[in-house]
Amino acid sequence: MGRIAGRFARVEPRLRAGRLVLGLLSDLPRKNCWTIAEWAGEASPHGMQYLLCRAAWDADAIRDDVREYVVEHLYDDAAVLVVDETGDVKKGTHTVGVQRQYTGTAGRIENSQVAVDLVYAGARGHAAVDRELYIPRFWTCDPDRCRAAGLGEDTVFATKPELARTMIERFLDAGHRLSWVTGDEVYGGNPKLRAALEERGIGYVLAVACSAEVTTGAGTFRADALVQKVPKWAWQKLSAGRGAKGQRFYDWAVIDLAAPAPGHRQLLIRRNRTTGELAYYHCYSPHPVPLTALVRVAGSRWRVEETFQSEKGLAGLDEHQVRRYPSWSRWVTLAMLAHAFLAVVRAEEHARQPAPDGLVPLSCNEIQRLFITLVFKPLRDAAHRLRWSD
Repeated sequence: MGRIAGRFARVEPRLRAGRLVLGLLSDLPRKNCWTIAEWAGEASPHGMQYLLCRAAWDADAIRDDVREYVVEHLYDDAAVLVVDETGDVKKGTHTVGVQRQYTGTAGRIENSQVAVDLVYAGARGHAAVDRELYIPRFWTCDPDRCRAAGLGEDTVFATKPELARTMIERFLDAGHRLSWVTGDEVYGGNPKLRAALEERGIGYVLAVACSAEVTTGAGTFRADALVQKVPKWAWQKLSAGRGAKGQRFYDWAVIDLAAPAPGHRQLLIRRNRTTGELAYYHCYSPHPVPLTALVRVAGSRWRVEETFQSEKGLAGLDEHQVRRYPSWSRWVTLAMLAHAFLAVVRAEEHARQPAPDGLVPLSCNEIQRLFITLVFKPLRDAAHRLRWSD
């Protein structure tokens, strides 16, 4: 909290922001301005609501502080930036960015709000370093609606790959360097995003659909047609990284693609060893890299799912009850900060005090439980509880 203290013009919102972050880390079954205010000992929810809606502080500046905090403590020369979107199912039509759209959270088309996140994933841990709310064209074509939701009058429609490009360029323009970006088919199927990464000299392993067309020295083929030409001896059994049940082994093959510009382009193919299910990745690297390097980057994409799960389960990322964009950006940014704290403490504990024999290493879940139980113990008398009941 000391790192972001200078972002607040007054001491009251600064202290209240600290209590809100503690509330996000608490074991409350539901986290919103009402429940956190009661838990933190405040007399009413109005102070928390004011902090999110009208207090003077810059959420984007704190977003940048979170990025610097994460990179400083989780730095890894081989880190990967992972881009993906997450959705929150919502009721009604007035919450900013809401419309009927597909969300992986529900696994179907639902009335929902979707945000694109950028996750820094390294050997020491992973945490979100940026976020952008996806504003559908249905919203950007209605200036009055955007104005009512707290969006600027100059808000224009941007696709999810365009939002990803904005965040990646923001990361690089801040002076950070990395070698790889990965993401799912939404981003791998966008030529403009791939071209922007190539211009910056950033390698990528981006998933593409089976119908994606790629060009080899022998011509242009669909990815699912090209895989039929891969000989049996070309497949290699490699791990995509450790999962909850140990190493995740798949069969992998790689095909060199035609290079219209400097750099090396390849089609990476993953085959499930049990079901035979195939997945395809469009790859680029400024210099030749071994297959194991491409597999490592492709396997890093699952870190974003773990990050979303922790942010939602431990830091209340999706439990906000706000409608306007400024309030959304403030809540999400503080939730990112809360989760980053857990990820950093986990990394420091693993480095300083390895788990004894017979015990698993400390997880973010256990760190959260110990922190709230041992460090912050709110004691509220009966009068406080009764006031809130009234």
